[in-house]
Amino acid sequence: VQLQASGGGFAQAGGSLRLSCAASGRTFGIYDMGWFRQAPGKEREFVGSINWGGGSTYYADSVKGRFTISRDNAKNTVYLQMNSLKPEDTAVYYCAAKKGGPATREGSYDYWGQGTLVTVSS
Repeated sequence: VQLQASGGGFAQAGGSLRLSCAASGRTFGIYDMGWFRQAPGKEREFVGSINWGGGSTYYADSVKGRFTISRDNAKNTVYLQMNSLKPEDTAVYYCAAKKGGPATREGSYDYWGQGTLVTVSS
């Protein structure tokens, strides 16, 4: 499966952005999806995940209550709604796909999108 992330851009602190991750192929609905981010000078970190059916999500503590992951399997797309943005959310955001259940470890994911940059100003 090929993944294409989009929707990044600039936002002020307290604002919102919605990222999308479009997948190619007819088997998108069997993949569990994850969002990761990498801030300048830091390692890539887990943001959140959603299972193949969309009924189960999990978030990093740093974004819990502010970010929401959803998916539309009919559109082969997963979303990351980011609210109450903070300057520390500034990063390149990546979507990733795997089978066999969602995971927090990036090494568990088989397919990655190219990343989209989010910049939050104070």
